[in-house]
Amino acid sequence: MKKLIVCCALCIAVSVHAQELYVFSEPASNMPAHSVGIRQQIKRVKGITQSEGGTRSTSEVMFGATKNWMLHAAITFSDMYTPFVRAESFRVYGKYRFFSQDALYHHLRMAVFGEASYSRNEKMYDELSIDGDLAGLQAGLIVTQLLHKLAISATGSYLITPYGENDHFGKSTPMPAFSYSLSAGYLLFPLKYTSYEQTNVNLYCELLGQRYFSRSLYYVDLAPAFQFIFNSQTKLNLGYRYQINGNMHRMGTQGWLLGMEWLFLRKPKPPVSK
Repeated sequence: MKKLIVCCALCIAVSVHAQELYVFSEPASNMPAHSVGIRQQIKRVKGITQSEGGTRSTSEVMFGATKNWMLHAAITFSDMYTPFVRAESFRVYGKYRFFSQDALYHHLRMAVFGEASYSRNEKMYDELSIDGDLAGLQAGLIVTQLLHKLAISATGSYLITPYGENDHFGKSTPMPAFSYSLSAGYLLFPLKYTSYEQTNVNLYCELLGQRYFSRSLYYVDLAPAFQFIFNSQTKLNLGYRYQINGNMHRMGTQGWLLGMEWLFLRKPKPPVSK
């Protein structure tokens, strides 16, 4: 009986809404309450020059504190800013889902999130990224709509780092930016669920962008991706991101992402006999 309950929970939490487990962004939905996830990612960025670019490895732990609260902690290692691989950054992330309108094959959810990062790297490019590149703070809003096999999500956030431009008095003023994403995910397989052990295949396409508030600097990227989910617990992500427009000086305008995730769901406690 306990095994049946766990299997059903996994099917509901992972398989049914698999198409909103985006590769390059977060949905408004959360992990199941009291569950733990581990994510390991490798990102390869092709630099604009031979001396730029590199590989970044990210190790992340995710915790579903409650049905509305989700917490992340991650550490990154890379050779993007040095000629050798080193530990470069640590970041924490929190998300609170404050609205949920659920039905059998569709739902609408909204969440707010905040993120803080520490990085050993100095600012060398226009792009503001706290995904290992820079120290900084980010806060924003996520809205996700599931319509049977299609999930659409939009994110908007305010991002600021301690780096900026010097004014006439030589004082450095941080330059905030607006970051955004528009993501779509479609469940390709299975055509019909018969078991939580079925492999899920999802196709994603995400539009990712950033624009400075005080200057006319921006970029817009397109990021298609495939995702495979095995036994409703193990996830394999493969994505490619490339710039379609922009005028920012960036380390690179294209790159690959390969990632694995594992979900560990707490088993229900046995009933207490009286």
